[in-house]
Amino acid sequence: MRTAILFDCEFLCLEGSQRRFWCGADDPDPVIAQIGAAKLGLEADFPILDTFMVYVVPIDRYGERYALDPFFTKLTGITEENIDVEGVSLSEALARVDRFSQGARFWSWGKDELNMLAISCYVAGIEPTIPANRFDNAVKLLLAAGMPIEDLARTPSNKLADYYDVDHPPLKGHDARDDALSVAYTVQYLLREGKLQSSAFDNLYAG
Repeated sequence: MRTAILFDCEFLCLEGSQRRFWCGADDPDPVIAQIGAAKLGLEADFPILDTFMVYVVPIDRYGERYALDPFFTKLTGITEENIDVEGVSLSEALARVDRFSQGARFWSWGKDELNMLAISCYVAGIEPTIPANRFDNAVKLLLAAGMPIEDLARTPSNKLADYYDVDHPPLKGHDARDDALSVAYTVQYLLREGKLQSSAFDNLYAG
């Protein structure tokens, strides 16, 4: 079955980092601490076939582990204990999510791959192991399905399923797997309703 991977990342921040574009004196580099994904089938009833989540040990540009700010923990639910017990290196996390994808294309609400690859790999001093041409922006899919541009601009990934009144299990905002599922449930609904064609995953990707 043809599949697509809807994914999301949680990356380090302090309160106000987004407003400052991560340029404040004390803002951390926006390196990732969590990757989540959902595998969506692009045939038949468009099932969600599997999900994925991994915690990533966030490393600064000097090779030291970042401490998690309390604001980040409150926002995401990610704790130092999660990182201590379950966290893996960035290279291992990328290898795991690549294996999960089985070669399928990655789609995020925006361009999370820039934090996952361009920033996190650069700061960690490692080569990105997944090429940029395997990623695209899921916003294109919603635009193709007719979502108004002004709504696209103000709807975050964790609110997307609610925007369409999609019935789904409870999801926690700013959890990478749940945010990926919010996008996946939405895309699944649009495919099932015929508002989005599975061919869009190839046509939009190809430009």
